[in-house]
Amino acid sequence: MTTRMESGPVPVHRFRESAYHGYGARQSGAADEELTRVGPGTPCGEYLRRFWHPVALSCELAEMPVAIRILGEDLVAFRDGENRVGLVHRRCPHRRASLEYGTCRTRGIRCCYHGWHFDVDGTLLDAPGQPPAAQERLKRRIRLGAYPAFEHRGLVFAWLGPPEEMAEFPVYDAFELPDMEMVPYRAPFRCNWLQVLDAILDPIHTSFLHSSISREQFSAGFGEVGRIDFFDRAAWMMGTNTRRVGDNVWFRVNELVLPNFTQAGAAFAADGTRRRYYGRSSFVRWVVPVDDENTTALAWACFGERGDPPAWNTPEGPELIEQGEVFDRPYEQRQRFPGDAEAVEGMGRITVHDEENLAPSDKGVALMRRRLREQIAAVAAGERPLRVTDLASRPIPTYGGDTVLMLPRDGDADESERFSRLAHAFMRMQYDADGLPESERVAFVTERLKALEANRGAVG
Repeated sequence: MTTRMESGPVPVHRFRESAYHGYGARQSGAADEELTRVGPGTPCGEYLRRFWHPVALSCELAEMPVAIRILGEDLVAFRDGENRVGLVHRRCPHRRASLEYGTCRTRGIRCCYHGWHFDVDGTLLDAPGQPPAAQERLKRRIRLGAYPAFEHRGLVFAWLGPPEEMAEFPVYDAFELPDMEMVPYRAPFRCNWLQVLDAILDPIHTSFLHSSISREQFSAGFGEVGRIDFFDRAAWMMGTNTRRVGDNVWFRVNELVLPNFTQAGAAFAADGTRRRYYGRSSFVRWVVPVDDENTTALAWACFGERGDPPAWNTPEGPELIEQGEVFDRPYEQRQRFPGDAEAVEGMGRITVHDEENLAPSDKGVALMRRRLREQIAAVAAGERPLRVTDLASRPIPTYGGDTVLMLPRDGDADESERFSRLAHAFMRMQYDADGLPESERVAFVTERLKALEANRGAVG
């Protein structure tokens, strides 16, 4: 046992002669209204409402309705007796009772207060207790606010924007990768959506948050600080971290498709020590604003030869893949071993961008925010936003994942420029394979990766 010794008061002049400047550094900037406010009628909220978003897990829709909040709107999701999904405004238009206490019927939902019965599209089917003539008038005049919704592989997707602007649903190649088991999950964050989204174009953070600062949450290779490069391809933005691990070079690609679709490399399948040709993402994920101060990531965790090992397909597996730690932990453990939630929630419910000091490694974050501002302004001006469904055929190609090649050092002590050339060559291989069926795409990229390896990384 050690005893802490009190040193006594420190002479004031020693503080005055030092660099302390907390009083003068206090700032009171305002949140970035354009990018962080997501409710109805806000510029960012209207932009986001021009896209399909996952809003719930299919397994959450059981016998009873479920109260949810998405993009600042209070809604109720339910499944009726015909197995149709409904997504409606929470308050009944009769006397404003909450439909979370309603009952799911063979067709639609019935309010608990006076029994008014609505179809999944908001049509009033029945208003019991009213005279027949009044019933007919009510059916013609009253509709419950409702949004189109459907299920796909355990996620519920919805369109919360203007019906006349409804876009084609984007079908990504990652939805149907062969021999991949996709497990739906939800990850809650108590902060603004942009703080969660920013991390995907901040690939260097894994070398610190998930390695040297916390504990080794994935593998030792993540602690290597590699060469960071960014790629801007219309609606796609990618950040690559190219690392050396022994005689191997590890390419890891984080990906954002505007406005909020994200992928990254595997959490546990790749550590840089073993060859891996064209591995795919550990998750297929959307960062969805609940409101201005809360966010949910709705996603599939991907298990298989090209994703994460099936051994991680456990109840805790998706949580560990998402942020390196399980979600529900004691506060002391969160302090000792922070994950993504602690990093982004620790910024405050809505961080103040004017108080940041961006560095060269934040180029991807700055790029993403600039692109979002451009698209928000376009929608505000009455223009159609940029969508991948307008740029690529189905399925839409994605690029997040890992590749590990055996490429020993070529003699240069500083390999940064070499790594950058290799990363650009790797991304070009993937772009050149756009439009090919998945089996042909894998063969095409793998053949070129092996040629690159055989040529000891020489880039033409």
